[in-house]
Amino acid sequence: MTHEILPTGLLQCNCSVFADEASGDAIVVDPGDGTDLDRLLALLRGRNYRVKAIFITHGHIDHIGGAAKLKHVTGAPVFMHADDQDQYDHIALQAQWLGMPAPPRTEVDAHPKEGDTLTLGGVVMHVLHTPGHTQGSVALYVPAENLLVAGDTLFRDSIGRTDLPGGDPKQILKSIHTKLLVLPGETRVICGHGPETTIGREKEMNPFLQQ
Repeated sequence: MTHEILPTGLLQCNCSVFADEASGDAIVVDPGDGTDLDRLLALLRGRNYRVKAIFITHGHIDHIGGAAKLKHVTGAPVFMHADDQDQYDHIALQAQWLGMPAPPRTEVDAHPKEGDTLTLGGVVMHVLHTPGHTQGSVALYVPAENLLVAGDTLFRDSIGRTDLPGGDPKQILKSIHTKLLVLPGETRVICGHGPETTIGREKEMNPFLQQ
């Protein structure tokens, strides 16, 4: 399985593209706000990938704004936790906060929950529900690749903000300690923005996780 990261949109969301080289099937995680979706589409076309799922880690515009157009072009279903539907319903308000036009919306086709899995070319991805940044925040853990796509729950030397609607500071710490820090220390963490890290590094050095 291949994995490419494409920082995209006004806030440079880390979009992940997972693909099975044998079949060309792909899963796109967090396609960004949609303002520069053509870059992602060019990557997909250049690799001859067929997108089978659009997976959203949470309902903030910088992660889900491009989902409707990507679904329109590829026909792939959109996966998002049900607890973030209200976030998506208010995407026009989120756009106002950023001073950008509201992106088109689409129906969410599936609502992944804790314990669900996605499979790509025989590689299993596990859904972890990690509320706190938003109520519907989820992460994707790929044991075979020693990889975690954390969304905006965990960052290098930081954690997700909790001062927006749906945020809860106690809840995000509980999610990180009970769902993420229990993973193997060598697990690579792809954060929603910025550089990647590892579980072991954040367990040892992240100042928000030391108490």
